[in-house]
Parts: sequence; structure tokens; C-alpha cells
Amino acid sequence: MSRTERPRLIVGVSGASGIMLGLRTLDACRELSVESHLVMSRSSALTLAQETAFSLADVQARADVSHKVGDVGAAIASGSFQTLGMIVVPCSVRTMSEIATGVTASLLTRAADVTLKERRPLVLMVRETPLHLGHLRTMVKLTEMGAIIAPPLPAFYAMPRTLEEMVDQSVGRALDLFGLSWKPVKRWGEDVGPMGGPIGGPVGSEG
Repeated sequence: MSRTERPRLIVGVSGASGIMLGLRTLDACRELSVESHLVMSRSSALTLAQETAFSLADVQARADVSHKVGDVGAAIASGSFQTLGMIVVPCSVRTMSEIATGVTASLLTRAADVTLKERRPLVLMVRETPLHLGHLRTMVKLTEMGAIIAPPLPAFYAMPRTLEEMVDQSVGRALDLFGLSWKPVKRWGEDVGPMGGPIGGPVGSEG
């Protein structure tokens, strides 16, 4: 996988609401012994201040490597730098739209473009609702290009008791897309549902 013999994952954090999703992704990488390469958009610092008590340095300290968003010559800007892929968490509509055009103006979107051209998984945890037709068409375009649109939607079957549990479930399910299994995830048929929990069947199982 890499000269460090540890799998690498690029973690992009945009300025969309839900920055704790990005922080917990970095925590998960640490717990899974995955080398995390963080790149944050300039507007994410504003969201960080609005939604948490953490400083930018606190976030960067959670990553193995933190890249400056303007450093387009960083390792993650090259396809020769081997990674499992990239997750943008949370992903703003602006970031999503820039990736879709291929005209990338920052290291965050450049790294995403490289991930697509190398045919590696690119997971975009888009944080926006409701969605207009332009958003939906952009998501279709990105899906056709090979990206995975994975909004952080609550998994009610997991019976979360706190916001933190909802965040961890969404992060863990996104990491599943890279073949990474994170312990906090509650799985149907194992931890909840027919085999592991009190729920009798999946909601909507009758169609």
C-alpha cells in the first residue's frame, strides 16, 4: 500500500455544517491505524469556531499529516502517492460543484480530482437540504465520474441515544466504503435487528 506499510486516507474538511463528522473521521483513522492526510478548506475554520470549542491546531493534531489548502504541490496532489482514496466530510455544495467541474482551485479539490482519475474511492458526505435540481444533477454527474455521494443521514435502526452516536454511525458507514470497519458502528443482524437487538425487522421492509 505504501512505504509506511500503513494504509493512507485523505480526509478533506470543507466549510459545510457538521464539522464533527470530520473530526471523528480523523479519530477513527487513528483507532484503525490508518495514516490520515488532512486538508481543510479556508471556510472550515469558521465552521469550526461556530460549532465547536476546538482550535484549528486541535483538529490538525488529530491527523497524521496536515496539508495547507493552498499547497497544490503536496503529496496528495499526485496520483503516484498511494492512498485508499479520499473522503470529504462534511462536503459543501461549493466543494462538490468544484470537484464536478474538474477545474480545481485548491489542494482539497485537486486531491479529489486526482482520486477520481486514479479510480480510487471518493466519498462525498454532502451536507445540504433541501436539494434543488442543480444539486441533484451535479450529484448524478459525480456519480457517473466514479464518486460516491454519501450524505450523513441518521440510522434510526441503530437506536442512537446521543448526537455523538449518530455522528459515529454515519462516519463508520462511510468508512465501510473503503473496507475499514470501525468499532462504534452498529450493524444490522449483528448488533441490532434479527440477530442482535430488539427490533423485529427493518423499517420499510414491506416496501
